[in-house]
Amino acid sequence: MSASTQQVIERYIAIDAHKHYIAVGGLNVQMETVLPLRRIDIGGFSEWAQKHLGLTDAVVIEATVNTWTLYDIVEPLVGRAVVANAYQVKLIAAARVKTDKRDVWALARLLVADLIPEVWVPPVRVRELRALISHRRRLIQIRTRARNRLHSLSHRHNLTPPQGSLFAPKHRDWWLSQDLSPTESLRLRQDLETLDHVDKQLETVDDELNRLTTVEPWSKFDPYLVQLPGFGQVVSMTVLAAIGDVTRFPTAKHLVGYAGLGASVHDSGKTYRTGRITKQGRRELR
Repeated sequence: MSASTQQVIERYIAIDAHKHYIAVGGLNVQMETVLPLRRIDIGGFSEWAQKHLGLTDAVVIEATVNTWTLYDIVEPLVGRAVVANAYQVKLIAAARVKTDKRDVWALARLLVADLIPEVWVPPVRVRELRALISHRRRLIQIRTRARNRLHSLSHRHNLTPPQGSLFAPKHRDWWLSQDLSPTESLRLRQDLETLDHVDKQLETVDDELNRLTTVEPWSKFDPYLVQLPGFGQVVSMTVLAAIGDVTRFPTAKHLVGYAGLGASVHDSGKTYRTGRITKQGRRELR
């Protein structure tokens, strides 16, 4: 939120972002249209925002892929900028007919009524760490799929594997010496090449994670986490990326809830029972 939060808000503007364009519309406190719905090319949004947004505007952006870029553009220009939880907005403003027009006005009305389910806006350093952790996870998935294909090939052809790790460099000659059809040999070679390539990329990513543990703000907390049982460098940085700024949680219970590790509760009338964990939170933190 910008420094000018004391400014009187006159317009409540909703932004519905898409891949190639932005849908924008605004209301005043009487729910009257003060900014008619319009579509703005994604490349021209920054210029439009500079010309048409001001400190008497409150802006809401629904969380999506390019939300943080849009937020960084509008936040210095307006009196208030918030990011809405897309899932919770969907529950509040559910509709069988979904159009840009309906989405924009639904967001704007929620903003006027101060009913937007906000999400925390992470600083750039937290966003970058989260993106790096996600990138590493995708590389692991690629490696796992390649290994599974090679396992499947060995089972399909009843191959007797050598002792030790099947994908160790010393066993590459064994893989390449198998009597397979040209098509199977091609797939085998490419899966082995994929493993070599991904392993090098993972090594580079892990080096970057190790470097980040030595710089602020992560250097403050990482030494404590790695002392916990089961916590290595990757797990420690994954937890720190998911939490971001721990001071935003008033109590430990709030952090547990954010992770989705709290027990579900049914408390109605004379009935009170707890169930499994809610799993409503950041999956990587659980």
